[in-house]
Amino acid sequence: MTATTAPHFGPTPSTPATRRPLAAAALLAALVGMVFGLLLGGAGPASAHAALTGSDPQDGAVVATAPKEVTLTFSEQVALGDDSIRILDPDGKRADTGVAPRDLQSGSTVKYGVSLHAGLPDGTYTVAWQAVSADSHPVSGAFTFSVGAPSKTTVALPTDQAGGGLVGALYGIARYAAYAGFILLAGGSAFVLACWQRGAGARPLQRLVVRGWMTLTVATLAMLLLRSPYTGSGKLADAFDLDGLKAVLDTKPGAALVSRLLLLGASALFIAVLFGSYAKREDEREKRDLTFGLAIGGTVIAAGIAGTWALAEHASTGIQPGIAMPVDVLHLLAVAAWLGGLTALLVALYRTPDMDATAVRRFSGIAFGSVIVLAATGIYQSWRQVGTWSALTGTGYGQLLLVKVGLVAVLIGIAWFSRRWTARLVTGGGGASAEVRDEETAAAETAPAGTTAAGTAPAETSTTEAPGSAEVPDASEATAEDPARAAQLARQQAAVATAEKKRIRDADPERSGLRRSVLAEVGVAVALLAVTTVLTSTEPARTEEEAARASTAASAPATAGPVEMKLPFDTGGQNGKGTVRMEITPARTGANELHLWVDGSDGKPMDVPEVKVAFTLESKDIGPLPVVPARLTEGHWSADGVQIPMAGNWKVAVTVRTSDIDQTTIDKNMKIG
Repeated sequence: MTATTAPHFGPTPSTPATRRPLAAAALLAALVGMVFGLLLGGAGPASAHAALTGSDPQDGAVVATAPKEVTLTFSEQVALGDDSIRILDPDGKRADTGVAPRDLQSGSTVKYGVSLHAGLPDGTYTVAWQAVSADSHPVSGAFTFSVGAPSKTTVALPTDQAGGGLVGALYGIARYAAYAGFILLAGGSAFVLACWQRGAGARPLQRLVVRGWMTLTVATLAMLLLRSPYTGSGKLADAFDLDGLKAVLDTKPGAALVSRLLLLGASALFIAVLFGSYAKREDEREKRDLTFGLAIGGTVIAAGIAGTWALAEHASTGIQPGIAMPVDVLHLLAVAAWLGGLTALLVALYRTPDMDATAVRRFSGIAFGSVIVLAATGIYQSWRQVGTWSALTGTGYGQLLLVKVGLVAVLIGIAWFSRRWTARLVTGGGGASAEVRDEETAAAETAPAGTTAAGTAPAETSTTEAPGSAEVPDASEATAEDPARAAQLARQQAAVATAEKKRIRDADPERSGLRRSVLAEVGVAVALLAVTTVLTSTEPARTEEEAARASTAASAPATAGPVEMKLPFDTGGQNGKGTVRMEITPARTGANELHLWVDGSDGKPMDVPEVKVAFTLESKDIGPLPVVPARLTEGHWSADGVQIPMAGNWKVAVTVRTSDIDQTTIDKNMKIG
């Protein structure tokens, strides 16, 4: 069967194959853009692995005399600079001595202290801190405490988290680009070596792998320059501060980025050999030996690059880091083999008409093995980072993980359809017949003009032609007379041959169906990559729950629960007698909820114009701290967020006004904390 008599199974002229991929690609781009927008819009600044679990003085505490030192306790190891913890007085001036924080760690407790000036006046002080957690993410926060009594302060608590703003957005984009570049570089190279070795000479696949290398290299350089402002000042101009860059190089993330750049240099040599001497090698034995060498070298380089993530991020901290880091490397390699190979397959299906079904079948097996590795490593990573079912649904990390699992399920479902198209391609028209058609096409390109692949002149009765093609004169007839005309005719013949090859490709229903399913897989894979990248910069669910429990335990008193009391009153006026029933929950330091019920002498709810409450801790000379509850219904008043700075025997004074001139104040002691 010659190229001109190939049967046509393609779409009808009203829906040409060239339009459907463009429309599908446009829809895919819109869906992927929407997913990225939702993820980036809802992700916010990157959360961190470490969290502040306690301090002395505690947040909102009122102390009788100024402490000599302020201490902060963290859930994980952190890196602090000389100016990482600052204490500001009510006027916004530094109240600490400016000395670097002292390391007060003891056992598994991560604690740092900052000394204060002597003789600090009474008032409210602000503690602002910023650090870098062991998994490379910045973390920051602020709280206040008061000496003597709370006061007004000119210091505004910062609302922006570390790692946010323009620098944080650029750093996040660089992270996404780095993952994508690694997947294209490693997965595309693996596809060529393991699935379709003839693809080493295909320009579209060469461009795909080289672009992956360039993307990863540029993203790594950008992350290295942005690292200092990302974890420090947040100012883009500091990206070119040499002192800041030097400080970054002394950190674990900085060393990982530099190591990645060195490995990318080695990968450049790998790419040059793969698409250079390897693609041109003709001897089968030499090519087999070179394939083995490239496979070993490429695996080592890919594992090394994947290790730069494992050594500096979530896998390097928390429980079982010795197991988690190699598992993380396997996970990244499996992702690259599956998603990167999938992208290479999509490019080959659209841009290289001569790819046979054998390559598709080989990739199908590699993809299946990658999914098994992903499932095994993903289960371990999920257990390590989540820990409990409540964390899976009650934390941001757990919810993102559920989204990722859902996308993987969708991707596997689409891959099942792709395997069906692959089977049809092999057993139908894409097996040996496809290879024969490829050989005929190649022979047609090298045969003399005016002959078919079989070496004979085309039959005059043949009516099957490439759509839109016209008869091209024989270039050999014009060679002696007009060389320029001969060159022009040769170009026309080449264009006709290319159009015919494309027509044969688009007329293959199995190949067209496989292209559509692989295109859908790549779209879901892009969204999956976005979710995965956000997960790597989100505080693990296990850490978030442990930090919350530690913070609660640090602030909770030995006994805590609702405390109730009754206060009879008599304002002296008409209908001025009654009882105030008060309940405070949970009756401990920090925020509390206050409820008041005012009953008349008949025991029914009594509507009064005003009720006020004040708390005083006379043993520490704290207070009175006023509270003005809001009226809910007749005889029921409530106040939220009532701050009790410290435990003790508090005097609670309740003022009740029953008319414009009749009011009284009654008080009673209450044990809080």
